[in-house]
Amino acid sequence: MIETNRPAAAPADDEPDLLRDQFRQLLRYRRLIGAGVGIGLLGGVYLGISTADTYVATADVVLRAPTDDPFNPSLAPDKAINIGSERQVALSSSIANEAAKKLGVTASGFAALRSGLQVTNPPQTMVLRFTYTASSPKEAAKRANAMTEAYLLKRQESLDATRDKMVKGYKEQRDPISKQLDELSKEIARMPAGAGRDAASSSKTDLQSEVGGYNTKITKLEALDMTPGRVTSAATAPPGADGPGILMSLALGAAVGLALGLLAAWVRLVFDPAPRSEGDVARALRAPVLGYLPRDRTGGGPLLAAGEADPRLAEEYRSVAFRLAYDSRFADRRRLLVVAPRGSSETAAAVAVNLAASFAETGKDVLLIEADLRTPVLASQLPTDAGGRPRWSQTPGSQKGGGRHSDSEWPDGRQLVVDAGESGSFDLIPGERARNVPRALTSPRATSLISEADSPNATVVVLAPPVLSYADALALVDRVDGVLVVCNPRGVHRTDLIRIRELISGAGGTVLGAVLHAPLPGEKRGRNKDKNPDPAPAATPAGGPKPPQPIPYEVAEPEQHIPGDGTDTVALRTVRMGRR
Repeated sequence: MIETNRPAAAPADDEPDLLRDQFRQLLRYRRLIGAGVGIGLLGGVYLGISTADTYVATADVVLRAPTDDPFNPSLAPDKAINIGSERQVALSSSIANEAAKKLGVTASGFAALRSGLQVTNPPQTMVLRFTYTASSPKEAAKRANAMTEAYLLKRQESLDATRDKMVKGYKEQRDPISKQLDELSKEIARMPAGAGRDAASSSKTDLQSEVGGYNTKITKLEALDMTPGRVTSAATAPPGADGPGILMSLALGAAVGLALGLLAAWVRLVFDPAPRSEGDVARALRAPVLGYLPRDRTGGGPLLAAGEADPRLAEEYRSVAFRLAYDSRFADRRRLLVVAPRGSSETAAAVAVNLAASFAETGKDVLLIEADLRTPVLASQLPTDAGGRPRWSQTPGSQKGGGRHSDSEWPDGRQLVVDAGESGSFDLIPGERARNVPRALTSPRATSLISEADSPNATVVVLAPPVLSYADALALVDRVDGVLVVCNPRGVHRTDLIRIRELISGAGGTVLGAVLHAPLPGEKRGRNKDKNPDPAPAATPAGGPKPPQPIPYEVAEPEQHIPGDGTDTVALRTVRMGRR
């Protein structure tokens, strides 16, 4: 015995398949990717144009510290020179002022003169690289060399000023001692020999030693090589403009724009609550996707698909029915509940009708139950005829021959036969508005209808309202077991699908799979969701009666005639469905 209430196993996740699936999902955001590429191309055009008349000249300067022995290997220039401070000095306004005097730049052009200069320091070197950007090659080389010379001149002046200040300080300390030494020498010359003269001579020796020390320091400072540095590479006029060129700029812009577009698409995908692939739907419902309905080329979408209208649509319905027929959970009881997540159940009605036709085509006795007692329209939308097989549920309240139904609650025994064209025919229990919908759906008569699937070669398909809008579908789950979810993946959230699966599993049922479809006409991006356009008039066979018109969704008055109750008969293959 096969257990029918076991939950569907979650499909195994294959990492390469998930990556391919995610990449395909990224490609759905073509507008974001295209916008990124467009922005990148605009940036490339701007870069190519802005750098077309830009020229860069470079000059290198090696700095050196003052020294009295440049060949002494013990001297470390990086200890005596702070290369970071020197770089800031090279960019200072004092250097720019000196260069402006040499170049003859006025005060109005001083800011532009400074803005074109960049000074960098290659790592692990004592080199300052002066890079100047100008609108002409000669001007760029001229200003780069002027900046270099101004910096070396200022550095030379700074070093000389520092040395002169130190020499002056030593001389100021030495001069009083020299004056005292001269006076002491004169006094010693007048003193007679003796102990006093010997003491004065000793003091004279100390003063001479001190004066000699100051003279040594002064001499050493004056002997220093104060060269601030040398230009190792003078700036020359560049042979071409700086920048990658227009073609390379466009290529770089396109690559960067593509990366930005993919990043934006990935961020949009991460925060998108809607499932964007069949894999997302299957993972949320833990059930396979049985089919994806093609977009109807005729624009409206037939309720009962026929080969003449759109053969692709009819074949997709047959494929879904074939997959269901070979599902052991459905084949055990042959009771199928068709629901939509929320909103309109228009496509769910079409799926229920066409699955019933597909099962009838295989030779099964099919009963379609319209359990949507809030907006029932199938009787007015389908080619029906009064009657039915005697063994189908005929409650005592029904009238023989399918005449007018009694005043009893739904189901009242009224049973219609739907002409599905080449597929054959199947029986329809039409829905009607009930005062107490939950009581009608859980009544013994409704249970008896659903149990018709226990008969040999019989199948029952039940159409219920959206499962997240009303609890009607959950009241039928424990008697139907197999549930088929019909949804537009772009119009439902993943959390909605997970909630549907949890509700159905909690009610004792099983999600057999999902049927996906494209957005309905007029419902894209949430527009015209509340509009109910009249369905297209049905085709009338030659010599046949006028087909019934679908009823609006207002509550029917007691004396109002309900089309499709058996008093009028049509035989046609394709009827346009109205909004549910």
